[in-house]
Amino acid sequence: MVRIHDLAGRPRGLGFVADHQGTVVTSHEVVAGLPRLVLHTAESESGRVVPAGAVTPLPGLDLALVRVEGLGVDPLPVTVRDRIETGAYVRIAAGGWREARVLGATAVTYTAADRSHLIDPALELAIGTAGRDALRPGGGAAGGPVLDAATGAVVGVLGTALRSGHREAGFAVPLRPPQDGPLAELLAQNAATVPAYGADLNLAGVLELTATSVGQDGPPGTLADAGGAGAVAPVERASTARDFRAFTKSRAMVLGLVGAPGSGRTTELAALAARRNRGPQPAPTLWLRGADLKDDDASVADAARRALARAARIVAASTPSDPAALGDTAPERLADLAHTIGRPLLLLLDSPEEMPPHLAHRLPEWTNGTARWLRETGARLVVACRAEYWEGAGAGFPEELLYSSSEGAGREISRRFPPCVRLGDLTADEAQQARARYGIPEGALAGPDARHPLTLRLLSEVRAALPDTPHPRLDRDDVLFAHLDLMCLRIAVRLAAENGLRGTAVRRLAAKVSGQVHEAARRSLGPGQGELDRASFEAVFPWGPAPARLGGGTGWASAVLTEGLLVPAGNGYRFAHEELADWIQGMHLDLDEALHALVHRRRTDPDAAHPVPVPHHRIGPVVEALLLVARQHGTRQLALQLEKLTHALDADRQSWWAARLLTETLLRVPDATPYIDVLRLLTDRIVAWRQHERPAPSELGPDFWTGLRLPDTDRFELLRSLVRADGPPPETDGLVSDAATASDASTTSDTASTAGPASASGTASTSGTATFSGALGFPGARTDASGGAAPHQPHYAPPRYLDAVAELLAAAPTAVQPHLTRWFDDDRPLPAMPHATVARAAQALLYAHRDRALDDLTETLVDSAHLRADELLGVLAEEEPSAMCRAVDRWAHDDRPARRVAAVAYGLRAAPQARTEADRELLRRAALALLARPADCSLHGGALAMLVRDPRTRALHLPRALRHFAAGDPQLTPSALVTALPTHPEAVLAAFRARLHRPDAGEALRTLADVTTPGLARRVAALVGEAVEWRPETAEDVAAYVDRRLDHGPTARDVLLPLVTGLLDGGPEQVRVALVAVLAARATPASRVLRRELLDFLLAHERAPAVLDALLRATVQQGGDRSDDDLRDLVHRIGLLLVRTPDGATRFDRRLVDLGREVPGFAARIAGWLTGTPQEWAAVVGPSARRMIENLAGVRVPA
Repeated sequence: MVRIHDLAGRPRGLGFVADHQGTVVTSHEVVAGLPRLVLHTAESESGRVVPAGAVTPLPGLDLALVRVEGLGVDPLPVTVRDRIETGAYVRIAAGGWREARVLGATAVTYTAADRSHLIDPALELAIGTAGRDALRPGGGAAGGPVLDAATGAVVGVLGTALRSGHREAGFAVPLRPPQDGPLAELLAQNAATVPAYGADLNLAGVLELTATSVGQDGPPGTLADAGGAGAVAPVERASTARDFRAFTKSRAMVLGLVGAPGSGRTTELAALAARRNRGPQPAPTLWLRGADLKDDDASVADAARRALARAARIVAASTPSDPAALGDTAPERLADLAHTIGRPLLLLLDSPEEMPPHLAHRLPEWTNGTARWLRETGARLVVACRAEYWEGAGAGFPEELLYSSSEGAGREISRRFPPCVRLGDLTADEAQQARARYGIPEGALAGPDARHPLTLRLLSEVRAALPDTPHPRLDRDDVLFAHLDLMCLRIAVRLAAENGLRGTAVRRLAAKVSGQVHEAARRSLGPGQGELDRASFEAVFPWGPAPARLGGGTGWASAVLTEGLLVPAGNGYRFAHEELADWIQGMHLDLDEALHALVHRRRTDPDAAHPVPVPHHRIGPVVEALLLVARQHGTRQLALQLEKLTHALDADRQSWWAARLLTETLLRVPDATPYIDVLRLLTDRIVAWRQHERPAPSELGPDFWTGLRLPDTDRFELLRSLVRADGPPPETDGLVSDAATASDASTTSDTASTAGPASASGTASTSGTATFSGALGFPGARTDASGGAAPHQPHYAPPRYLDAVAELLAAAPTAVQPHLTRWFDDDRPLPAMPHATVARAAQALLYAHRDRALDDLTETLVDSAHLRADELLGVLAEEEPSAMCRAVDRWAHDDRPARRVAAVAYGLRAAPQARTEADRELLRRAALALLARPADCSLHGGALAMLVRDPRTRALHLPRALRHFAAGDPQLTPSALVTALPTHPEAVLAAFRARLHRPDAGEALRTLADVTTPGLARRVAALVGEAVEWRPETAEDVAAYVDRRLDHGPTARDVLLPLVTGLLDGGPEQVRVALVAVLAARATPASRVLRRELLDFLLAHERAPAVLDALLRATVQQGGDRSDDDLRDLVHRIGLLLVRTPDGATRFDRRLVDLGREVPGFAARIAGWLTGTPQEWAAVVGPSARRMIENLAGVRVPA
C-alpha cells in the first residue's frame, strides 16, 4: 500500500503498486491539481517526491498512474475477470482494512476540474458504518485498492468523488483493461508478472506454478541464471533450437526429441524450459519424467495434474496461504488459459521409457488418451526419448499431430520412422565451443568422442578433480571408467568423514563402494525398466548401519544420493546418466543367454509359456556387452557374434533384435574395418533379398552404411554393391530427385557409348551432352548450390543407397570423386532401372554434382584414364568450357607427358565452346607452352589447331598449321582449319585441296559440309567435285557431305543442285551408289523438296542396274515415313527401269525377295500390290519371285 500526500504533508489518498517497475495506481481525484506528490510506504516514512510529469492522468476513469522507481513494495495482482459477482466479499482500506460486499454495478459521475465524466459501470459497495467516514471526500481512502476477499486480487479502485443520485454507498472503479493505452499495457504486464490464483488465476500464476515444477522436477539449476555455482552453461545447439521455435509456431502438438543416451536430451529440454521462462514473452512449461507416470494413468494429463499439485503445495508453502486457497490448478485450466493468451502450455516428458511396465503394455491406450487431451486443451508435448521407444510410441500418435524436422523429414518417411527431431553428437563448431567452456584441450578425446555431450561433461568433472594430473588421449570407455572411479571415491570420502576414517582406509572404502555400485548395476538387469526398487536399493546402500562386510558405519544411501550417482525415479532409483547405466550393466550381462533369449531361441511350442517381452529400449546393456567382447577378447570374437546375428537375420528378416543389435554394435565400434567380412556378408544378403523381391530391414538402410567408422575406400566398395539393391527412384511432380535422376542417367547415357567417346581430334560428340543434360529429368538441368532442389516427399519412399552416395558426394566432392571413378569398371546392372549399370550411375552422379568441385573433378577424371572418364570430360568440355580451359592450361604446363597429351585432346574439345576472352587466353597459354617443348612435336599439331581457332593468333600460326595439315597431322583437324576459311580462304582451300589428294581425305570432305557462306560454299562444292575425280573411293564421304548440306535447306540448292546432278549424270558408279542412299533417306522438312527433285533427276537419267538396285534397297529399308502409294509407285518405277535388261530383271526379283525377308511387313505389302493391280506388276515381277513372295507373305498372289 502507498500513501499519497501533498507537499504540505496533507494526506490525499492511497494507491497500490501494480508492476515490478513501481507503477502506482490511484484515483484521479487524489493527484488532481498537485504539482508534486509525496509517496510514503510502510518501509519508508521519509517519502518520495514525484513531479507531476511522472503522473499519467486518466480522468475519464477517475484513475491515475504514477511512475516511480525504488519504492520497495511488492505489486498486487489485478483481477482478470470481466465482472465481479453481486454479493462477493471484498476488502478495502478505509480507516484500516475492512470487509465490504459488492451490491452490484451502476453508472456514476466523476467531476474533474474541466468537466464531468460518466463511468459505467462502477462497483457499488456496501460498507459498515465505521468505514463510511473514510469514504467521504478528504477521508483518505480515495485511490485505495478493492481486494477480492478470496483471491487477494485487486478488483477496483475506491473513489470518494464518484456520485450516483443521492445514494450514500461507496463506489469503486473496476479495473477492466481498455482496448489500448497505458492502462491496458499496465494490466497486461500485471497479468504476466504478478501471480494470482483461484478465480483470478492469471498468466503469471500459471508461469509460477510451471516454473516451480521445472525447478522441482527438472535438472538442478534449469531456471537459474548460470545453472548453479561453478556450473558450465551448455552450448546452444542451433538446429535443435530452430526446430523448437518452429514447433511452437506450427500446428503440430507433439515433438519427439530422439537421441541415444548421452546425446543431451535432458540438457536440451532444460535449455528449452529456460528459454521459454526468460524470453520476452514467457510461456508456461511443465516438466514430467517417465518415472512420474502411474499404472492407471489414462493420459499425460494425469501426470501433469500430480506435478501441478506438488508445485501448488510448494507455492502455498512460500506464502501464509493454504494450498486449497490457490483454487483449481488442474492442467486443463492452465492449458486453456495459456492457449487463450496465445502462449500454449508445453509439457516436457523426459525419459518416458521409465514408465511402469503395466503402463508400457497399455501404451497405445495412453497415447490415444494423450492425443485426445492435447487436441481438447491446445497444449503441446515434447517427448525426449530413445529411438527404440519413439519407434513404437511415436507411431501411436496421429501423424498430423507430429512435428517433422525439415532436415530429417524425408529420411524419417523413407525409414517408416515416426517424424521427430534427431539429436546426435555436437557439430564440430559446437563441440569446439563446449570443450573450450569445459577447459578440455584439443586432442584430449579420440575421434567422435570429442563431440559426444556426456563424454565432454564427465571428462570435465574428472579433470576438475585432478587439475594437475597429465591426461593421455582418452576414449568414451576411459572417461566412463574414470568418472565411475571418481564418484566412488567421492562417496567414500563422504562416508569416511561421517565415520571418522582416514588414509588408506578411504581407498579400501572406495573399492567397497565400487563393488556395491556394480552390484546395483547387476540388480538393475532384473525385470523392469532398468531401475532399482526401494528394497534392492536399501539392500545395496543401507540407510542405517552398514553390514560388517562393508566396514560398518552409516550413511551409505544418503552419500550415494548426495553425490548424484543414483537419483530417485518413481518408486525406486536409477543411475543418473542413462549411458553410464547401460555401460555398467553391460559388464554384468550374461551375453550368451541374452542373445539366446532375444534372437536365437526358436518358438517351436505354441503352447509353451512365453516370457514377458523385453522392452526395445533395454537394448543398451546388450550392445554394451557386445562391445565389451571386443575390448576383452579381441575383434575376432566380436566378429563371430556379429556373423551369428547376420545368419539369424537372414533366417528371420523380421527379427528386430537381430537387426538392431547388429547395426547398433557396428555403429558403435571405434573402427569397423576388422568387421569388413561381416559387412560384405550383409551386402550380399541385402542384394540377394532384393533379387528375390524381399525388402531388407530398415535398420540396414543407407544411414547405417554412411554412419560406419570405415575408411572411405571400404565404404564405397560396400556401397558399390549395395546400389544394386536399390528400388526405383521416387518421382516428384514429374521430375526426379537429384540423386535419383543421377542414377537414372545411366539408363540413357548408354547412347553415348554407342556413338563412342569424343575423339582426341577435337570433334566432340554432341550426344553425350544431350544425354547427361537429360539425366536430371529435363533438358539443360543443373543442380543448385545444395546439390539439387529438395524433392516433395511421397507418403513412403524406400531409402536408396544411391541417394546416400549422392549426399556423400555433395558433402565432400573432392574426397568422394576418386572413389566413384573406381566404379567405372563395374558393368553390373541395376535391376530397378532398365539398361542402367553401376558404372553409368557413378558417371551420372559425378555429372549431376559437378558444380561443387569442377576443377577437382577434371583432375580426378584425367587421373582415372578410363573410357567413361573420357566421355564425361568430353561433356564437360562442351557444358563447362571455362573449367576445361583451366584444366587444359594446368595440364599443358605439367611435367607429366600424359597430362600434356590430355591438354591437347581436351583443349581441342573445349576450343569450339570457349566464348570469353579469359577462356581463350587460357587456351592460348596452353598451346604456346606445348609449342615451346620441342620434345612434344607430336602434340604441336593440336596446339596449332587451338591457335588457329583463336582469331588473335590465327594469322601468326596459320602457315605452320597448314603445313601440318597438308602433311596429314592427325592432331590438326579439318574442323580447326574450317574456322580460318572466312579470313584466309585461298590458303585454307589450297591446304584442303592438298589434303584431298591424300588417302585420309574422308574427314576433310565431311568437315567441309559445315561451310555455308555462299561464296565459300560454291568453291568448296567445286573442290568436292574435284576430289571425286581424284579419289572415287571417297564416295561415302562425298555422300555424307551432300547429306549434311541437304539438311541446311533451300539455301543450299544453288550449290548442291549443279554438284549433285553432275555427279548423278556423269560421276563414277560407286559415287552414284553412295548418293542413292542419301536421296532415298528419310527427309527432314527442310530437305524434302530438294531430295525429291534430285531423286527424280536420278530416275530420269540412271540406267545402271547396280545403282538402281541400291536405290531399291535404300528406298524400302528407309521408307518408313513414305505412304503406301508413294512407296509402291517408286518401287514400280525402279522395277520398270531395271527390267529393261535381263541382268536388271534378275536383280529386281532377287532384291524384292531379299527385302521381303529383311524388312518386316514388306512381303505383305508387295503381295497386296500384286493382288490389287496385277496387270501393272505382270511385266515387272517374275514368276519365281511371285512364288517366294507368296511363301513369305502367307497369301496367294495372282499369277
